[in-house]
Amino acid sequence: MKLALFDLDHTLLNTDSDHSWGEFLVNEGLVDPVRHSQMNDKFYDDYKAGQLDPIAYNEFVFEFLTQHDNAYLIELHELFMEKVIRRQMRPEGFKAIQHHREAGHALVGITATSDFITAPIFREFGITEIIATNAEVINGKYTGKVVNVPCYQKGKLTRLDQWLEGRNVTESWAYSDSINDRFLLEYADHAIAVNPDDRLEILAKDQGWDIQDWSI
Repeated sequence: MKLALFDLDHTLLNTDSDHSWGEFLVNEGLVDPVRHSQMNDKFYDDYKAGQLDPIAYNEFVFEFLTQHDNAYLIELHELFMEKVIRRQMRPEGFKAIQHHREAGHALVGITATSDFITAPIFREFGITEIIATNAEVINGKYTGKVVNVPCYQKGKLTRLDQWLEGRNVTESWAYSDSINDRFLLEYADHAIAVNPDDRLEILAKDQGWDIQDWSI
């Protein structure tokens, strides 16, 4: 199997879907605007600094999911797609996905963001194999807890190893914007830094990795 791995936030998207979801909830008047904005911004700053506590952050995000039924959450996510996400989907991302699809490569979306937020977005990009931080669901209801290893930093490799069990990869590509994904990029045979943050840009140049501009 030849494998193409795609990060989502600031890679395929021109925004961070997790942070944008929090802003969306505030703008729709669905959460306490002061508390939610402050916590959302703090966790986002932690992520950019490479210091995020992925359990604490995702449990903060999942609080809202525990308060509503799935039918409403699905409807709300579609509104989020319509109002926020679709305009941020990068054409160059679609092109890269299509290139790997035409080459017969397996396509996998891999993200630190939760499966609730990201799975519909990846599917709209045409990616159905998704490795994300998983929200626990019991009897059809979100519990507010994270299950499995958070898909963040080295956790992405742990989760990828779980997904790859029984599969043999002969060649791989990985696309990401963030220094948080250095381990994923180092794993791949072909690392592509997409609009990299400052620290990843330095690393990419040092390692001779491909640097691409997908901004819109």
